[in-house]
Amino acid sequence: MVNAKTYSVIFGVLFVLATVQAWLEAAGLLESFYWPVFAVMMVLSFAKAFMVAGWFQHLRYEPRSVTYVVGAGLLAALALTVAAAYSIT
Repeated sequence: MVNAKTYSVIFGVLFVLATVQAWLEAAGLLESFYWPVFAVMMVLSFAKAFMVAGWFQHLRYEPRSVTYVVGAGLLAALALTVAAAYSIT
C-alpha cells in the first residue's frame, strides 16, 4: 500500500495543478487565447483525474479491465467537454 508521504506529495501536486488552472482562468487568458489555454486546462484536468483515480481511488491496484472501463469513461467525458467548448465559441 501507499504510505502517507506519497499521499501528501500527490495532494501537493494536485494543489499546484488546481492553482495553475485557477490562475489561467483568473488572468483572463481564455478571452484572448481560447484554444491554447483550453488545451492546457484539459491536460491539467486529465493529469489530476489520473492521479486521483490512480492513487486515491486505488485504481493502480485493480485489474486492467477495470482501468480500461474507467479510461473509456474519461474519454467520453473529454469528447463531451470538447463538444461543449466548440459550441460555446
